[in-house]
Amino acid sequence: MATRSSPARASAGKQGGASARPGKTAKMPGTRSKQTVPEQRLVWPLRLAVGLWQGLGHLIGGAIRRMGADVSGIAPEDRRDGSGLFFILLAALIATFEWWGLSGGVADAVHGIFQGTFGWFAAMLPPMLLVFSILVFRQPANVRANNRVAIGFSLMIVSGCALAHVAGGMPDAARGFAGVSLAGGMVGMIAGGLVAAASPVLAVAVFSILAFFSVLILTATPIRHIPDRLRGLYEQLVGAAPARDGADGGHDQSYLYDRDGLPRENKPRAQRGRKKAAAEALEQGWDTEGAFETALVDADDDDARPAPSAAPSLPPGVRRPTRDELAADKIKARQGLPTSSGGHEAADGAGRGPEAVTEAIGIVAANAAAHAVPAPPSLQAPIPARSEQLQLSGDVTYTLPESDFLPAGPPAKDATDANDAVVAALTDTLNQFNVDAAVTGFSRGPTVTRYEIELASGTKVERVTALSKNISYAVASSDVRILSPIPGKSAIGIEIPNADKEIVVLGDVLRSANARRTDHPMVMGVGKDVEGGFVVANLAKMPHLLVAGATGAGKSSFVNSMIVSILMRSTPDEVRMVMVDPKRVELTAYEGVPHLITPIITNPKKAAEALQWVVREMDQRYDDLANYGFKHIDEFNKAVKAGKVHPPVDSKRVIRPYPYLLVIVDELADLMMVAPRDVEDSIVRITQLARAAGIHLVLATQRPSVDVVTGLIKANVPSRMAFATSSVTDSRVVLDQPGAEKLLGQGDALFLPMGKSKPIRVQGAWVTEAEIKRVVDHVKGQLTVHYRDDVAVEAPRKQIDDDIGDDLELLLQATELVVTTQFGSTSMLQRKLRVGFAKAGRLMDLLESRGVVGPSEGSKARDVLVKPDDLAATLAAIRGGGVGGDTDGSAGGEADGGVGIGSSGGGPGSPAGDAMTAALAENANANHGWGTDLVAEDLANRTEAVDYGDDEEGGEDAWSLTGR
Repeated sequence: MATRSSPARASAGKQGGASARPGKTAKMPGTRSKQTVPEQRLVWPLRLAVGLWQGLGHLIGGAIRRMGADVSGIAPEDRRDGSGLFFILLAALIATFEWWGLSGGVADAVHGIFQGTFGWFAAMLPPMLLVFSILVFRQPANVRANNRVAIGFSLMIVSGCALAHVAGGMPDAARGFAGVSLAGGMVGMIAGGLVAAASPVLAVAVFSILAFFSVLILTATPIRHIPDRLRGLYEQLVGAAPARDGADGGHDQSYLYDRDGLPRENKPRAQRGRKKAAAEALEQGWDTEGAFETALVDADDDDARPAPSAAPSLPPGVRRPTRDELAADKIKARQGLPTSSGGHEAADGAGRGPEAVTEAIGIVAANAAAHAVPAPPSLQAPIPARSEQLQLSGDVTYTLPESDFLPAGPPAKDATDANDAVVAALTDTLNQFNVDAAVTGFSRGPTVTRYEIELASGTKVERVTALSKNISYAVASSDVRILSPIPGKSAIGIEIPNADKEIVVLGDVLRSANARRTDHPMVMGVGKDVEGGFVVANLAKMPHLLVAGATGAGKSSFVNSMIVSILMRSTPDEVRMVMVDPKRVELTAYEGVPHLITPIITNPKKAAEALQWVVREMDQRYDDLANYGFKHIDEFNKAVKAGKVHPPVDSKRVIRPYPYLLVIVDELADLMMVAPRDVEDSIVRITQLARAAGIHLVLATQRPSVDVVTGLIKANVPSRMAFATSSVTDSRVVLDQPGAEKLLGQGDALFLPMGKSKPIRVQGAWVTEAEIKRVVDHVKGQLTVHYRDDVAVEAPRKQIDDDIGDDLELLLQATELVVTTQFGSTSMLQRKLRVGFAKAGRLMDLLESRGVVGPSEGSKARDVLVKPDDLAATLAAIRGGGVGGDTDGSAGGEADGGVGIGSSGGGPGSPAGDAMTAALAENANANHGWGTDLVAEDLANRTEAVDYGDDEEGGEDAWSLTGR
């Protein structure tokens, strides 16, 4: 026979510097040499026969593969059409001579062969061969299932022939071959004769059991599943609806089982005791928070976690079903509908090289259509109405906004051609660097797709993480993020942005299974994670949230989604809000909402006062909790609604449930610039104590620096939401770890709720301005907003003298410094207040005109005319208010380092104010000779005055050089 070599092999041999021999390939750098098998040519008659046989097999096989479910996508190299054609022709041949009784030489010969071998059971061979040929045509690669069917048919033939031999009188071949042919043939005589020789009854029992097991093997039915299979077959035949699990038509015994399906007697006693205690606590109105409960709202365990055998059964490159798809399949299974996430046969092994890449892409494309199903009707159902919470205090009826106000978004994509290209690029990169790892699956999210890479035994994780730049180069993206490992999985995750991003709308998030699982009023829709699952969080369990990111990263969209979620799910009796918007344009759409407790605050100084009011409200709530013996505001509210909390005797107070109080600060940096110390103190006190009082804080900033997000604020705000930041330093400030600098912006964020060790990458939900307006208009049409007057009190306008101008703060500091030290010197004011000579001289003139100090006496220090005990009244007179009538005196005195003014006293025109004015005038006149200046005499006798002087005795100061 002649041999040939391919052109590629020949050219490779030439490049290697050696002549290419037929049947051999030259060694290439980095490749292994292989000995090729010579290809043999067949003579043309045989080639013609083989071609006709294969062509007829492909024709019949193609028709059979298109019957029922179309499986024509089988690769040509995997087909076994020639074998299937052989079994079909064999079945037709046996049926021709066994069923239709043809006569003749050929017919008698064929009839004698098959009937002599199998007896009258030869008539059952054609349907068996036909069934087996169909399996070979439709699933040629499923060798395990085909072998199982072949073994089942073989056992059925042997048991059938043996039973026919016993039924035919157990003939012996020595008495004639005709009797054996009419009974069970030679197979029946050999198999059944051995057992029938001992006892025919035993033979019938043994081979009947063998025939029964052959049926179980053919149908792949374990013995424990026989009743379920028979019931399902009966329901299919009569067209009855599938019975629910556990509904056997007998006595209802559901009370014997708990939620997880285990009988009560099989549960640990401690577990039964905990459940009983939790039930009693719910009846009494106590809060039963779990030990490991987090802010994230997840679906049930059965819906959220796939079966342990489901993960390894998926071949490499196949997308894992998401939690919502598993929940939809479970609902469909209960309704008797076909599910979308069918079983997948396990792959024999992970190939390497271009063949493995092609196979992975083919599997991904085949499974994309299977997973691309529309969302089930249950997930598109409207938001459930909560009728028990619609009756507000004062017999006011309140209706929550309709779910139609938030329309549904476009359907999510499960797999695209871009994902197939990335799988091929990752596989090729791992092969190029000889990393023993494979891409085992991916989870497509709205913005990024996470590809899972599993390592072989003995391969270091660092070999994959060190290829971050090479992977970025291969997939042509600089925003690649590597997780090593994926939380909860023994796999490395590579997050790569999608070429075709999707929009996550808030309506879909609030209609998801996670959001419908709870009716807590503080639940908000966050968005979607990288696995395509909806992320819903409870603000009451965070308990405080820090939102940070660069400009345009999506903070304002997240704040809008959070507020709209609260408006869609809660009533004003359940949640009240305080909004701080220093930008003055971000939260104006919510002005007049009945959930507000005060108008939207835009002045940073008023925002600091509002935070101080929140602290006072928190203290009041804690006083009630301590007086009535409760540890959480939820317990107190439940007891109030149940009528178990009563005010003291002879008290006119009406006790009502406390609503949740949500404080939203849209820009923290502006507040920290105006009053950093007051704002930080209020925030720290609120975040440290306010959780049990039902007060929760959301801080948003676009400048996450250490002077804005201080260490005290970070220590007491455990939940973080980081959008795209400009540097890794800002990411460390927000999350205490890098990662936010690689986000894509436009809602792409890292969500780190309290209790989680690693952040969750989510795409924030989007809500349009039109949707916000519809929700706000509906809410404002239900109730009229009622603001509290004590949140941000308007400070009275102060009458400041014209000669003071803008130097009021410096004048107050100079007054306090001169009075407390009892020493008046211009140079001292220069040093202490860090002002120039002209400013210090002007301040001294103002002090002289107000009667605080006396006139200049050359180089000596001025006489101080006000005693330290009268400092508070002097400061109040300079500010323009009365002695005690200035409402801002306390705060101003404390800010200046002095003592605040109490409420005792009066304003201008009051007796106390007139007395103080007279006292100041008397002190001023005393300097002109109308009285004895005791203060100056006392100061002259003090040695401390020499320490404060600037010049030695007989020296000159700058003031004396002016000639004044």
